[in-house]
Amino acid sequence: MFRQVAQRVAGLGRSIIWSNSAGRQITAAQTKLYSSQAEETDEQFDARWEAYFNKPDIDDWELRRGLNELHGHDLVPEPKIVIAALKACRRLNDSAMAVRLLEALKDKAGSHKNIYPYILQEIRPTLDELGLSTPEELGLDKPDPSKC
Repeated sequence: MFRQVAQRVAGLGRSIIWSNSAGRQITAAQTKLYSSQAEETDEQFDARWEAYFNKPDIDDWELRRGLNELHGHDLVPEPKIVIAALKACRRLNDSAMAVRLLEALKDKAGSHKNIYPYILQEIRPTLDELGLSTPEELGLDKPDPSKC
């Protein structure tokens, strides 16, 4: 996120206005700087995030930072990334974060009704292995009638 803000601020700086000796203003054309770095493929993206969450020494802050950054991307992560993140939650004994991850996945899937059930189908063995419940199993998908 910081990188995006820095790029936008730098973009504003690239549009420079000069004054010539006659007092007229000359505006430089705004240019876009492109990275010399190659575009990351989907497989590389998945492998990078899977490795991030599979780090044995990941701490709570790194887990939250990674999940926040991953949620900021315009995509629904692959089930293998979700599995790695759920295992990281279990290693840190943070089942609440695991439930929040599943809620975020449902939110990211949005109006595409078949994505969230597909992810649940793919991660079900891991959920059972780790003893984690989905938000629906916990009743978090419906409002609490006692609070209404």
